[in-house]
Formats: sequence, structure tokens, C-alpha cells
Amino acid sequence: MKNAIYTLFLLFLPLVGQAQNGVVTVEQDPEITRLLDIYKKKNSKTEYYTIQIGFGSYAEASILKDDASVDFPQYGAKIIFDSPTYRVHLGRFKNKLDVERTFAEVRKKYPQSIILKPITNN
Repeated sequence: MKNAIYTLFLLFLPLVGQAQNGVVTVEQDPEITRLLDIYKKKNSKTEYYTIQIGFGSYAEASILKDDASVDFPQYGAKIIFDSPTYRVHLGRFKNKLDVERTFAEVRKKYPQSIILKPITNN
């Protein structure tokens, strides 16, 4: 008898249980959007130094990027396509002193590395 009651209880439990349905409304000041647009525009025109650690085919660049991401995760390695090769860049540095300090460290692992002068993204 006890088992029958438990069985009935377990069969009808899903029919009784209901989840809450809700709606989330986010009210945001329109000035925030305007400030974010200004911030993005300003950062897109910022000049920075970077370190190129190598180049080659996409497969070679992918392997190099993966290795650099393990060796120097704090600098964010990325692949840049510059016809006809893929180049692996490391970091974004605002001043020459920072890039030269990092370059000395990176050059030990990647001797073919070079410092690239600031680039303006327009």
C-alpha cells in the first residue's frame, strides 16, 4: 500500500510542479551607449607597438600562435593576414620602454622576433 502511494505521488508530481516564468527588463541610460561609442572610437585610433614573432603559412602561424599563447599568455598572441603570409603578433604596448623589456624576454624563445612601430587604425 505504501509503495502504491509513493508511486502515485511520483507520477503526479511533474503535473503539479511548475517553473516560474519571468521577464527581465533592463533600463539603460542612453548616455552609456554614447560613451561606449566614444570609447571604441578613441581606442581604435590608439597607436601601439607590437612584437612580430614569426610568419608563414596559416598552419605554421597557427602552431606558432598556440606556442606563444602557452609561453606568453599575458600578451595575447594573434594571427594577422598580410598578403601573402600570415604573421603572428604578440601584445599591444603603449610605449617603447615596455615593448623593449618584453622584446628582450620574447627574443630568447623566438629569435626571429622583431618590434613593429605604432600602427594607427583608421
